[in-house]
Amino acid sequence: MPSPQQVTELLEGAFGRAGYDVDDVVVEAAARPPRIVVIADGDGGLDLDALGELSRLASELLDQIDDTPDEATYVLEVTSRGVDRPLTTERHFRRAHGRKVEVTLSDGSQVVGRLGEPGDGVLRLVVANRGAKPKIRELSIDDVANAVVQVEFSPPNPLELELAGVSVEEVEE
Repeated sequence: MPSPQQVTELLEGAFGRAGYDVDDVVVEAAARPPRIVVIADGDGGLDLDALGELSRLASELLDQIDDTPDEATYVLEVTSRGVDRPLTTERHFRRAHGRKVEVTLSDGSQVVGRLGEPGDGVLRLVVANRGAKPKIRELSIDDVANAVVQVEFSPPNPLELELAGVSVEEVEE
């Protein structure tokens, strides 16, 4: 079985040319059957067609290094980051622009807000205040211990979206 680093190095160029990133690779050699899970990400997200194409691409590339196909059988899974995976890089925060996130800071405090456009190691969160206009709070990415996207079941506040730099039309698409 190849290592996660070998799989990443093998796939990142081809995924990059297709407009996606290899976000993480998990190799579960002890599982029966063994599994290779490739977590991919892209600026526009990943739909089922993109995941299918990336799966075929990954399979073809991994088959090229598999010198004993009968003995080295494994399950290959190519998936998206999913909403529950933590945001850990500026790229993740950029791709979550406009989404509501829960951020735990290194001091243990928590902030929930709508993510504005990050840049230069700084997050801009639109934080709702009860009865008052939402405010923008800037946080250093280095101060973030954990951050996850929050699932929203109701339409976002248009003022929050505006302050985050997202048009209502973008959300409705």
